[in-house]
Order: sequence, then structure tokens, then C-alpha cells
Amino acid sequence: MNTQRTTQEWQALDAAHHIHPFSDMGALNRAGSRVIVRGEGVYLWDSEGHQIMDGMAGLWCVNVGYGRKELADAAARQMQELAYYNTFFKTTHPAVIELSRLLAEVTPPGFEHFFFTNSGSEGNDTIIRMVRRYWDIIGQPERKVIISRHNAYHGSTVGAASLGGMDYMHSQGGLPIPDIEHIDQPYWYAEGGDLSPEAFGLKVARQLEEKILAVGPERVAAFIGEPFQGAGGVIFPPDSYWPEIQRICRQYGILLVADEVIGGFGRTGHWFASQHFGIEPDLMTIAKGMTSGYIPMGGVAISRRVADPLINEGGDFNHGLTYSGHPVAAAVAIRNIGILREEGIVERVMNDTGPYFQRCLKEALADNPLIGEVAGTGLVAGMQLTRNKATRELFPNRGEVGLLCRDFCFANNLIMRATGERMLLSPPLVISRSEIDELVSRAQHCITLTARKLGMV
Repeated sequence: MNTQRTTQEWQALDAAHHIHPFSDMGALNRAGSRVIVRGEGVYLWDSEGHQIMDGMAGLWCVNVGYGRKELADAAARQMQELAYYNTFFKTTHPAVIELSRLLAEVTPPGFEHFFFTNSGSEGNDTIIRMVRRYWDIIGQPERKVIISRHNAYHGSTVGAASLGGMDYMHSQGGLPIPDIEHIDQPYWYAEGGDLSPEAFGLKVARQLEEKILAVGPERVAAFIGEPFQGAGGVIFPPDSYWPEIQRICRQYGILLVADEVIGGFGRTGHWFASQHFGIEPDLMTIAKGMTSGYIPMGGVAISRRVADPLINEGGDFNHGLTYSGHPVAAAVAIRNIGILREEGIVERVMNDTGPYFQRCLKEALADNPLIGEVAGTGLVAGMQLTRNKATRELFPNRGEVGLLCRDFCFANNLIMRATGERMLLSPPLVISRSEIDELVSRAQHCITLTARKLGMV
């Protein structure tokens, strides 16, 4: 690889040959992509030499930070010993066995079996196949309908995008596929009206029961939800929401699926976000923080309820991927989980850096007229950009103000994501208190510049 090209040469080649995800390629090619060349800890460097603070841990995934030699070494050792072999045809290998054993130790009680994919999207496609196969095995094949939520994000493959509730994704490609239904999201700030958060949480949770009855209880297989909505805006539901969802799932006997692709492996200060909310799911989708993004890997954690009939009564499960349980990915995941445990990173997020981050962010933005709420826990937060915080009035052209704020972040060497009119932060879990101070200061500065541009300060 030629690493001596100029930024302009890289940009020209990028425009000539590379199609980016979720991008207007014409506009991007005219502006030129930012070329990232190096990472260390919580910082990135671009091809122009700018040091950039990564407030999003890549795409929610670089939990142990950039530049961890231990993970590169784990990959190299495994490549030299066994670079690849599949897990089809009655075959396995030590790396995938040891990773499965390790995951059984860090996941909540009752999860002892794991199916591996390359991404969270593929994990959620696997969820569709596995949920429907489960009901086939136990003699209720008519249970095929999976209920999700509007503004949920579960990936961008055909199945995962169907589970998600993003209208702009559904408009391309004729989605969703059949037997996927959606109910409202628990977004109190924007959609709660005059209801208290508790009352609103119960109201939207009870839409699940309404949908089950409308579809027919005998046809509903599962409900899937992110414990907190990630790409939808870091939306934390009211406290009343998840207990009611769980009660309804149990009442009607349907499977409860937690999408832990973002929330898993320490983001909330628990190993899994389900534990923060007291959810007891039957299945969990996992990815991102499992390898800290150093190599692609995802999967499904399977509870005894689902695993026992699948293993003992189901015969062949006709689903799999060439790289399911790839040995190099498994070796990196093992070492990554080892780092999380050895350095006490999850506990530090729970007891130290997480509370400090939440407190500093809320204090810094408390008097900013543009910020209506700061929602989050651990090392994840969503900040609502609001036209009038006293009345919870949002901006009429949803998304424009968020993009304006994101532009200020770009100009000030901060990665802070915009989703509609919410600004999102999810830094690497290894961030220190002094780095949190820097992150909060940069975020505050960019939000103040946005408010000034809008004439609010």
C-alpha cells in the first residue's frame, strides 16, 4: 500500500473507486473525504496532521481505544497458527471454543450458547432465522411475526433493516419484508406530549400488547428492541417502559430479543445494557465492542429456553456464514475481553468515569438554551437540540440544526455524531477524567457556536 500519497491524491482515488455507506456520493466527492491515517487511545490523526478527539469510539465500537498492540499481536499469532478454517462439516477450532466459553462467563446467567457472524446486521438476520426456527421446532410454525419499533436501528442488511424502523431505509429496496411489524418508540422528549415520562412509558409499552392482539397472539414470535436506542438518537426510555414490555412478552409467551450491538461490553457500566434496565432477554445480538472494532465479528447469545430445543430437537439449523466463528476474529475477541476484565474497564465506567462524564456533561450544558435534555448513563449520551427548552419545542426542519452542529465539530477536531436534532457521544471506554474534561469542553464549545449561529446566545 502506498502511504506516501497526498491528501488530494487519496481523495481523488476515493472518489474514483470507493462507495461509502449512508452517503451522498456526489456531494462527498465534491467536498472530499477526510482521510484518517492513525489512532491512539481516544485520538485519531488525519492525513493533514490534525489530532481529532473521537467522541464516538469509531462507530460505537472501539471500547479499549486505538493502538492496542495486544490485539494486533493476538491476530498475528492466530494468523500464523491457523489463519482460517470454517465451523461447518462437524469441525471446530480452539479459538471459537475458548471465545464461547469466555462469553458464557461475561453474559448474564442463562446464556451458554453462541452463534457467530461478521456483524450486528448479520446477527439480527440470524435472529429472524433462529426465532422462527425455534417456533417451528416446538410445534407452532405459524409464529413468524416479529415486532420492533419505529426509529429503531438493527442494521442495514435486508432482514436487519426490516427489523429496524427507519423510514428512509425502508423507502429504498421495498422494505420491510413480510411479517415484521412496528410500534412507537419510547421517545418521551419529542413524543410524550403532556404525559409524564412514567405514563408515556407505559402507554407506548402497551402498544406491544395492542399489536399482538391485532396480529393474533398465535402468530407473534418475538419482540426486539435496543435497551437504549443508539443510532436513533441515544434515546433512553422512561423507567416504566422495559418492565411493562417484559411483562407483556411473558404474558403472551413471545421471545424477548435485546439488540446489544451498541450497549454490550461495558458501554453503560454493565457488561450488557440489558442489565442496566433489568431486562431478562431470551436472545441478545452482540458485535462491535466484542472485538473493540479491531476486526469484524458479531453473533447471537442464546438462552437455554431457545438453545435447548434448537440443539436437542431441531436437527440441522440451515443457516451459516463462511466466516462464522473466524479464528482470527475469535482470538482478537478473547484478548479484547481479557483487557476489559484485567484492567477493570467495565467497573471503572460504572463507578468512576461514567458518573463523572454524565455529571460534567449535564453541568456544562445546563444553561445552554439549545440543549433541552442530556440523556444517558455510563459512557453514552444523547443531547437534544431544542428550539424552546421550556416547552420542549423542536426545530421544524428536523436534522438541519444537527448537521450545523456537526459541521462545527468537524471544524474543531471533534467527532460528535448528529442524529436528527440530537447530538451523540459514546467515547472509548478507556477515556480518562482529564480526557473527559477535554471532550466535554469541545462539545460545549461546538454547541455554543451552533446556538450563536442560530441567534440563541
